[in-house]
Amino acid sequence: MARIGEVQAPAATRDALARGRLRASLVPDLLVEARRIVNTVIAGWHGRRKRGIGENFWQFRPYVEGDSSRIDWRRSARDDHTYVRDREWEAAHTVWLWADPSPSMLYKSTGASVSKQSRALVLALAMAELLSRSGERIAWPGLTDPFTARNGAERIAAQLMHAGDLPAKPDLTDIRRFCDIVIASDFLDPVEETMEWLDVLARHGVRAHLIEVADPAEETFPYAGRTEFTDPETGEKLTAGRAEMLGDEYRLLYTARRQELAGWCKRLGWSFTVNHTDRLASDALVRLHMAMTADGGYAGPNAGGGRAGQFGKVVGA
Repeated sequence: MARIGEVQAPAATRDALARGRLRASLVPDLLVEARRIVNTVIAGWHGRRKRGIGENFWQFRPYVEGDSSRIDWRRSARDDHTYVRDREWEAAHTVWLWADPSPSMLYKSTGASVSKQSRALVLALAMAELLSRSGERIAWPGLTDPFTARNGAERIAAQLMHAGDLPAKPDLTDIRRFCDIVIASDFLDPVEETMEWLDVLARHGVRAHLIEVADPAEETFPYAGRTEFTDPETGEKLTAGRAEMLGDEYRLLYTARRQELAGWCKRLGWSFTVNHTDRLASDALVRLHMAMTADGGYAGPNAGGGRAGQFGKVVGA
């Protein structure tokens, strides 16, 4: 049958230096795309709207005995109740960002507009832009320490352009309690390996937001007839005489992997979002914004939730 998809720049899949050069060539255009997307959603981005230390007015609320907030006598004079004036919390928050650099992310089918790597980097850079404009601290594990800057997305893009071979999975042990981390990946590794890698975040009380970047062909398995599949991680090949016979079992395993990981995140109070590469990146940003403004999710040392799932890494060809 006709080719449905391929790994972008195949030589780069086995050459770490080539992958780094490919990433460096993509980043400038992806930064422009990230800023374009940010400009479409920025009107609805209000940071973490909640009561706390700050200068901006947040809300009036009824006074209760022992309340430490100052009574607003002008507002209280309007009726028979006593009100206090709350201000909006403005303390800077640290959000870590990471986009999966592994070879499987280079895949792009004919039905997708971009590769998974391009989409993951755009999402991470768009978040860096949004958070920087809001005055938050941002960081990239294994690449930068937390920092605050209006040009945060540009600084991270420059670091990515000059970085050599990035680890497939960075060390997350230095990320501390009450931080957030946004992880954009295809999450095709066995579920128990992903949980083991992320478990340190749960034990440290870090709130994670997982964005599964999915190519439509990986999800639907639109293959039929004699088909050759190539593993972008190892280069191994598998030839199926009648690929359509594998479809039902493949889709079952693919869906089970996603449901297992999403359920684990839900038990921890984390968010899990799927973004398809044939759809808008802004869809994921809107859902991510809602998740990051919600309370909870910093589960602490008693979190975890067990290991489950025995699904091997599944990659379309």
